[in-house]
Amino acid sequence: MRSSYFDSDDELDICSHSATMPPKCEPLCCFGERLYFTTFPQPTPNPGVLNRLASEAANRPRVRPRSRVLPPASAEEDANATYYYFTIDDQLLYLSFFQDWGPLNIAMVYKSCILIHELLEDKDLAGHRLVLYSSNDPRRKANAALLMALYVMIVQRRAPWEAFHPIAEVEFMPFRDAGRGPSDFNLNIQDCLWGIWKAMQNGLCDMNEFDVEDYEYYEKVENGDWNWITPNFIAFASPVDQYWIKKEKDAKDNPSGLAPRSSLGSSTNSNLALQRKLPTPFLNCLDYFEKRGIKLVVRLNTQLYDRNTFLERGIDHMELYFDDGTNPTDDIVRTFIDTADRVIESGGAVAVHCKAGLGRTGTLIGAYLIWKYGFTANEAIAFMRIVRPGSVVGPQQQYLYLKQLEWCKWAAVDEIKRTHSTTSGPAPVVTPATPPAETDEDLPALPTTPTSSTLPTNAALPPVTPSRHIAAAQAKAKAIAPPGQPRKTPNAKRAAHDSDDEETDDEMDDVLPELHPSAPALRPKPKATRPVTRGVTASEKRPTRVTRSTTGAAAIRKAGTSTSVASSPTKQTTGQRPNKIPRLAAGAAPAARLATSNASKFSAASKSSLPQIPARKTPNPPASPTPSRLPTLIPSRKQPQHTNSLSEVATAATLKKGAAAPNSDAWMKTNASAVVVPGSKSERPNLRSVRRRRSSFSSADVIA
Repeated sequence: MRSSYFDSDDELDICSHSATMPPKCEPLCCFGERLYFTTFPQPTPNPGVLNRLASEAANRPRVRPRSRVLPPASAEEDANATYYYFTIDDQLLYLSFFQDWGPLNIAMVYKSCILIHELLEDKDLAGHRLVLYSSNDPRRKANAALLMALYVMIVQRRAPWEAFHPIAEVEFMPFRDAGRGPSDFNLNIQDCLWGIWKAMQNGLCDMNEFDVEDYEYYEKVENGDWNWITPNFIAFASPVDQYWIKKEKDAKDNPSGLAPRSSLGSSTNSNLALQRKLPTPFLNCLDYFEKRGIKLVVRLNTQLYDRNTFLERGIDHMELYFDDGTNPTDDIVRTFIDTADRVIESGGAVAVHCKAGLGRTGTLIGAYLIWKYGFTANEAIAFMRIVRPGSVVGPQQQYLYLKQLEWCKWAAVDEIKRTHSTTSGPAPVVTPATPPAETDEDLPALPTTPTSSTLPTNAALPPVTPSRHIAAAQAKAKAIAPPGQPRKTPNAKRAAHDSDDEETDDEMDDVLPELHPSAPALRPKPKATRPVTRGVTASEKRPTRVTRSTTGAAAIRKAGTSTSVASSPTKQTTGQRPNKIPRLAAGAAPAARLATSNASKFSAASKSSLPQIPARKTPNPPASPTPSRLPTLIPSRKQPQHTNSLSEVATAATLKKGAAAPNSDAWMKTNASAVVVPGSKSERPNLRSVRRRRSSFSSADVIA
């Protein structure tokens, strides 16, 4: 980036020559009141030239219509506005592995956020509109637009759909994997925005705790080649111990166990010798993992080092090998998810590696993100590629896409099992409910078995139930008439009849007490004195028995004990007659009731850009020691200057650690000097140059 001030006559000559042919750019995309994005034809013009020409009225650019979130600008404001152009095309470069070209990593996102913030805070530019521009090369165009959208989402705390809205009508080239062959699985800017946003919602990406120097140091091959994917996962390339590999090879070539003469006398102090011969990246890995609380290392590739090296440091080690460029089996994924979640829930972190720490490593970590936090496959891949470029290669992309729904089902089943185990213990076995038996002394004499003469020829036999239970229940319900049961036959299947001929519940109540307790409880036939205009339905032929529900209704009518009242809802609590189909209690919240509540509140929730989960009126269940695996949006606070913008995302983990308030942008001020050169009277704030080196990724790691 160059300043708008010129110190050489040559540059002034260039400006005067360019004044006759002002460069043309695409219409500006408005991201905020002072933030804009555009592209110029390649090669891009010098920012100093653009800033000089921007003061002329003939060179003012066109502006696209603003988003509904932003206040509309008048034509007079656009005509009198002054612009300041800056670019990052020559400073933030993506170092590709093969055919990939983006998105830019999290350190570059961090730097761009600080740079834009410093320009906005520059007092000399207070009256200017800031325009981030790039070349119309599709790769640089997409990377620059994503950086601007991420700044709006991370710093200005807007929703991902609001951050993408200004460039929604612009065509962008989709991102691809780090493979050699043609791309058959593409990611777009929306996937990257949603991936970062969902990570922020779940406390997996906190810029307040991000250390850009630590990130750029350890991502280099000579320093270890690893990255923190989340606060609980490290993805790294496999350490290599050439001495141990040679020793294992010699042991296979010499199965007799006799050491060669050249190695005689070197068996003593073998551990010390191994430590001396460990390469620097391996030693950095061991020291860093031990200090940062890594509890488990998962190896997915062939053995290139001695696993005891980690075990001696108190770090567990697990083998889950599967071939490079292939997809894991369900058993491997299930084992990894269960083991990793157990370590994470206990407060530890997990380090995962394959040969390069990209393909197989990203696949299993992505599976965990989908299972644990509800990421989609596109969101998980996009987020991991921003944190560790090159993650998930080739057919592993389609694998995550095809398995995402199945892993979500795993999460739902595991959540149900966890809820039962932590709240009510093992699920009770459902058995047929019958009235409890009294002591043998209290039971009346058992009735005689009914013969064929006592039963109608067209009546079905009563259900097979212990007769003493039936006798005890009928004896208690004899004095009080239970209400009539609702009809089981639908109205459409009944024979036509007059309403005057319908039997009332009161008539049924008068008939039932007359039955002898030892006789089967049969439904009485219609009275012969009344004209019958309909046929006998199936429900009338079916025998009726006295069950617990009828006795409970009788006890409620009788104002019995508190236990009976508590076990059966009354008309005062449920608003209906006893012994009917009970409505849902006030404390229940099934899916149907919740859907009705959400539908009634949808209009109010749609006014806010971030949909809020409606507050439940029911008492909260007891807190579980293990957090839920299902994704939950974190409540947010609205910003006064953006009525429809997404507020600062806050995580419970950050608040527990006593970190700065989520809506604080202190990280952009305290860490600005590390990535941005402070502005002066003659120079604007600019990015510092950083020496980079690509990761350890060879052609052997990709199967085309």
